[in-house]
Amino acid sequence: MRAVVQRVKKSSVSIDKKVIGEIGQGLMVLIGVAKTDETRDVDYLVEKILNLRVFEDENGKMNKSLIEINGEMLVISQFTLLGNCRKGRRPSFIEAAEPEKANALYENFIDQVRQHGVSAKTGQFRAMMDVFLLGILVAMVKRNDKNARLWNEWKLTRIAPEAISYKGKDNLKDKLKILTQQCHE
Repeated sequence: MRAVVQRVKKSSVSIDKKVIGEIGQGLMVLIGVAKTDETRDVDYLVEKILNLRVFEDENGKMNKSLIEINGEMLVISQFTLLGNCRKGRRPSFIEAAEPEKANALYENFIDQVRQHGVSAKTGQFRAMMDVFLLGILVAMVKRNDKNARLWNEWKLTRIAPEAISYKGKDNLKDKLKILTQQCHE
């Protein structure tokens, strides 16, 4: 399972220009499900993400979790997180789970988040969505299970606090154009 976790001031997801999920302060999470993923992978990610201390305390230190700030979560299914570009120039998605399994684990993730008392909004599974976020911290969470060995890879990267809008089929030049326009609004 792979997740991209973005700390946000606000975030929303739209289909055909209609907002279907929107949150205030919290986390926007993209979830990718692999063929080998199981319920225990969901359990791990929910626990890790809900308790990830990426929110500032009264001293300005990243010391508080989503639960501690009573934040919200926007969860979006994103099979492309499983894309493999090691060979050739076109990503291979053969590591991604079949839609039925991926949706079941995606829904399990959402249910577990809600069971912890967190308000969770969602995108629509297998839909072409536009995602808007205003945030400042990115974290990639990866859980791999290979030959009964488990390892976790964490990467935290600070980015500038600007509005970023992503449309699924835009090319890089269009994305940068959108970003520039939004920053000047």
